[in-house]
Amino acid sequence: MKKTTLFIISAGVAWNWSPALAADPPLKVWASKKVYDWTGFYVGGHFGYGGGSFGPDTNPLPLQGVAFPHSPIGLIGGYQIGYNRELPNHVVLGVEADSTFPSYLDQSAMGRLPPAAFNTTLDYIGTVRGRIGYAFGPWMPYVTGGFAWGHTHAVINDGSGVGHYQPGWTAGIGLEFAVSGNWSAKLEYEYVDLSRQLYDLSGFGLGNVNVDSRISLAKIGLNYHFGDLTQKPASKQTALPDSDAWNVHAQMTFLPQGYPSIRAPYTGPNSLPGGGQLQATWTTTAFLGAQLWEGGEFYFNPELAQGFGINGTLGLAGFSNGEAQKAGAPFPKIRAQRYYIKQTWGLGGEQEEVADGPNQLSGKRDIDRITLIVGRFAVGDFFDNNAYAHDPRADFMNWAMWEAAAYDFPADLPGYTRGAVVELNRKDWAVRAGLLEVPSQPNSDILQFKTGGVVAEFEERHSIFGQPGKLRLGAFGTKGVTGNYNQALAITALDPTQDINAVMASIRRVNPKHGFYANLEQQIVPDIGLFARASWNDGQNEILSFTDIDRSLSGGLSIKGSFWGRPNDTVGIGGAINGLSAAHRNYLAAGGMGLLIGDGQLNYRPEQIVEAYYAWKVNTWSTLSFDYQFVANPSYNADRGPVSIFSARAHAEF
Repeated sequence: MKKTTLFIISAGVAWNWSPALAADPPLKVWASKKVYDWTGFYVGGHFGYGGGSFGPDTNPLPLQGVAFPHSPIGLIGGYQIGYNRELPNHVVLGVEADSTFPSYLDQSAMGRLPPAAFNTTLDYIGTVRGRIGYAFGPWMPYVTGGFAWGHTHAVINDGSGVGHYQPGWTAGIGLEFAVSGNWSAKLEYEYVDLSRQLYDLSGFGLGNVNVDSRISLAKIGLNYHFGDLTQKPASKQTALPDSDAWNVHAQMTFLPQGYPSIRAPYTGPNSLPGGGQLQATWTTTAFLGAQLWEGGEFYFNPELAQGFGINGTLGLAGFSNGEAQKAGAPFPKIRAQRYYIKQTWGLGGEQEEVADGPNQLSGKRDIDRITLIVGRFAVGDFFDNNAYAHDPRADFMNWAMWEAAAYDFPADLPGYTRGAVVELNRKDWAVRAGLLEVPSQPNSDILQFKTGGVVAEFEERHSIFGQPGKLRLGAFGTKGVTGNYNQALAITALDPTQDINAVMASIRRVNPKHGFYANLEQQIVPDIGLFARASWNDGQNEILSFTDIDRSLSGGLSIKGSFWGRPNDTVGIGGAINGLSAAHRNYLAAGGMGLLIGDGQLNYRPEQIVEAYYAWKVNTWSTLSFDYQFVANPSYNADRGPVSIFSARAHAEF
């Protein structure tokens, strides 16, 4: 937990506190004889839910509420910074500035709304507020109010739109309480009233509309207090005993990426533009963990994401940016990416130390154990791991490098699912299996259990000439609402006037997909490691979740900088070859569109990728990387490309 301090200072993006208070520990805080002092600077983050109205005839977009109903605001998340001064009479005066961002569109709710010529949505809210509270030791109720502003948007149904800033005011009430160490948690209600804004939509053939934003926000938050920095040395009176029952970690990744002009004699709906392009993605994630009971842990990961992959994450089967989600956004959007309970049953015998880390509480556990995970997570959290190629925030960026690319794993648009995973771990091997939700149709953000997906993996641990390694063998099967390539081709062969993509959409029904993967990681000598993957799926029906790859081979080397006096730096070089089944390639050649690719026609060749990166460890918490990717036959089309993609990556984690 202490490792988060530098991150909070530099980025101010630690998030909401999970329900750890009931777990053990914080009860020790209240017994402390130390007087708590609220004076000093603090930074932190918040998470919650919002509702409200933009006024009549504004057609608000329904945003995701997950466990709550959809609303014009939906889930919210953001960060804050402030300063308190506790007076001798225990009155606390403070000032706080914050930014709050809403969630993504609820596709299911949107499908039930009547069509409208335009819709209204909120991009973000900012406030600068005064706070007045009264300190009852480690408890402080308060009232707050001040200046607010927001940015709203009228989105026309052809994809265009117009946005405006709106000033206003805010008022609220809250309760903040010390947790442990320098941390405090808060519960807060805030009302925001933004000034009425006239939207002139005559340029779109529509009338005028008044957007009158009145918004209610319910927040839970977490703050890190630095004490009184006006004193030298800074006062440590806010500090309370640390607790081992919960932890906070966070990451931030900024990844700009671009390519120069390429050969493009023709261009389809999903093709990379021939003139080149530059785009960037940014994510900030909090990793919150809490001990619930003996062997029971809860993890929660709210995440802000902003930006787009090149060409909106279209045009490459082995896509070049592992941070590029299929649901990009020009303003930050919040998602509750992970929330799951993990229960571990020890089987006795030898134990191992568990280090404090993201989604990992420190302590000891039996090496022989059974673990059950239930909730929302990414399939890659527990399957197809690899020490040298598995994290696009730290190592290889290309989708075909850090994942078994032909595994069409169950996932929504940002790559997460819900379900259960069980694992049996022994010293030299492990076996794990998962039952998972799948999207309602290709590229959908709606997950369902009606069909489902399963995956099983065996992991073997070995040593070759004294060098450790692991081999993972996995098999998977899914059922999803997809179309069959050969069936779509047969229908259009009988009636060539029909569009093959319309035909494919009309014949979708529950179809199976299955396949396997093999994954090797092997240390060659200390500080040099090798990775290799092979994956395959049957390739008869549409890809449901991941990317347009039916078979893939990848491999490469990871070399630490100890050989040139930079032991924390890393050089990686690898390559991948991706391919399609005959049915899949014929479908694309006939003008079919995949999840990420589709040039309108196809001169088929395997997609070939080479990637090299240098990760420079700037200090203990930040890394700057430079990456180059060469892609021959992008989207399997020998008529287009090749593409040279240049990337930088700024990554911080604590």
